[in-house]
Amino acid sequence: MQELLLSARSLKGSETYRPLADQGLTAAVRTLAGDGSADDPWVREITLQNANHEAWRGVVRITLRAEVSGPRFFLPGFMYGTNRGDAPLFTDSKTPRLRWEEQFPAYRWWMCRSDRLSHPCAFVYGDGRMQGLCASPYLLRDETGRRQWMPGLTGAPEQYAGFGCGLEGSQVSYTLGYENAPWFFLDSHKYSPRAPLGDNCLTLAAGESLTVTVYQFDLPATDERSLHHALKWVYSRFHQPPRRRSTLPETVDAMATAIARDAWLPEKSSYACFVFDRGDRFEYRELPSISWTNGLSTAAPMLQCAHRLGREEIRQQALCCIDHIVACSLNPRSGLPYMCEKENARWDNNGWWSHKQPVPGHAAYLVGQSCYLILKSYMLEKQHGHEHESWLRFVKGVLEVTQRSRNSDGEYPYVLSEKTGAGLCYDSLSGCWLMTAAAYFASITGDTRWLPELLKSENYYHRAFVIPQECYGGPLDIDKQIDSEGILAYIRAVRHLHASTGSEALLDHLRDALHYEYTFKFCYNSPVQTPPLSKVGWSSCGGSITSVTNPHVHPMSSSVMDEMYYYLDRRADAYIESRLRDTILWSCQCHNTCDRELDYGLTGWMSERYCHSEGLLTEHYPDGSPASTWFALMPWGCGSILEGLAGEAWERAQP
Repeated sequence: MQELLLSARSLKGSETYRPLADQGLTAAVRTLAGDGSADDPWVREITLQNANHEAWRGVVRITLRAEVSGPRFFLPGFMYGTNRGDAPLFTDSKTPRLRWEEQFPAYRWWMCRSDRLSHPCAFVYGDGRMQGLCASPYLLRDETGRRQWMPGLTGAPEQYAGFGCGLEGSQVSYTLGYENAPWFFLDSHKYSPRAPLGDNCLTLAAGESLTVTVYQFDLPATDERSLHHALKWVYSRFHQPPRRRSTLPETVDAMATAIARDAWLPEKSSYACFVFDRGDRFEYRELPSISWTNGLSTAAPMLQCAHRLGREEIRQQALCCIDHIVACSLNPRSGLPYMCEKENARWDNNGWWSHKQPVPGHAAYLVGQSCYLILKSYMLEKQHGHEHESWLRFVKGVLEVTQRSRNSDGEYPYVLSEKTGAGLCYDSLSGCWLMTAAAYFASITGDTRWLPELLKSENYYHRAFVIPQECYGGPLDIDKQIDSEGILAYIRAVRHLHASTGSEALLDHLRDALHYEYTFKFCYNSPVQTPPLSKVGWSSCGGSITSVTNPHVHPMSSSVMDEMYYYLDRRADAYIESRLRDTILWSCQCHNTCDRELDYGLTGWMSERYCHSEGLLTEHYPDGSPASTWFALMPWGCGSILEGLAGEAWERAQP
């Protein structure tokens, strides 16, 4: 068992962490139980005492030095490996990275407040071991007045803890008090250097002692996936279920009604991307696209809701949107759909994200996702007696082109040529959506001619992205940083490949992918400090952090509830079942249950942004104070939740 090293930085001292004795502090460390395994970590009790004759303020750091070669770090939701510290740094979106040769935004070490992470733990992998620390994310004062480092108590935290990692000594750390260092990232474009110590300090009165419990892991690891054995324990120790707010049918009805009433633009045959309530009128920000943040990502879930609710007017809106995209979007030169419709029925690929693409062209993310959602809509309509052969022909034609774009590894492109449909650049999970659409096409048509190629591609993505727990290049707006979005395409693809093959190995891969997504999914309810979320009792548990670049909780992971059910129908798994239950409950409490409940909008409105920490607090009230959500209806964000709730979850929630 590696010993824990204790050091501290005083409010009155320098920026370096020094031995406790230099600060007038003492510590006693006891091992109470455990064997360091994933099921029974060592329980380390640390009692700090301030031996000074005056109060001490600062940050105490508890460090585990793993001393492994080529360390890879895992602070869930914040650091994966080195956050691609070896990749080019000169990108538009910035995020903390680890690199020995320091150059912003890459440094040898990082520290952050505990609620930046989805789970209160930090791990390091290397030399066949997974080692790490887990402890309470914040300090609360209980009803007796005693200070407790533990979750599960009500009220605002008296003090946050923190977590960190560093290349020197392959170290991970837990801090009493916290720092955001060497830089604080509000978002990928707003950041500031390490701030002086202040309210982030732990305070110990003269002679006061404080006891904290730290759980320490050291387990054999054949690869990075061993992280999940430990995370299951962390989840069980710190899990708090989301609040119960609305029922599933109430949520689906409220959101679908709001979108159909307030976001449908009949003259555009589509939905608005943002709807703002200006009191006497609505203001629309269209940001047109065929999928991802508009178009089919709203229309397909709305079609599901129309059938669930028996709402023909909602169905007709969705059909109008899908028919319009199928009939008008195809680029005759490449055989691929253009991604945006501009004024005067002019189609092109210049969406709001296009300035972020490394080269112009068709983004695989939108092409593949749009084909998948058209197929899903096709099957839904077919089950209700409506045949849309033009939809199937459209998708088949697109997939004929994209199947030729795979490289020798079996990877699909990031961007495809507008002239020929050829792949222009690779190295991302974006292209996985093309695999997803082709796998779904094979499973519903019985056309298995592409199946050997698809299985090769699936195996490549599993080896290159899923096993290393380094999934990047999903969304187009974060410069191929680590994210939780790209894995959602892979999860769907593996589900449909298993439907065609029955392979047990593919079920293993589906489990691995779900486990990766759960690293971004909160296991407890972070005590949000900023309204409106702070005043309505919003729960973070069950929601997933978007990426290491965009530190907010978004609804996209709610869209794979069907895939969780698919796995559970074939294998009993209490952990995945509990995560699914969290996701459902979380999804039913993010919208307005009455007008302006979240200080904006009407009943059923919700945005995509839920700020659980200090990150992404860029929306403001009229008086200039920060807000913890966007003040807008965002139909595609609602669509992610509706896709999950109106699927298998609806079937199983009904009598």
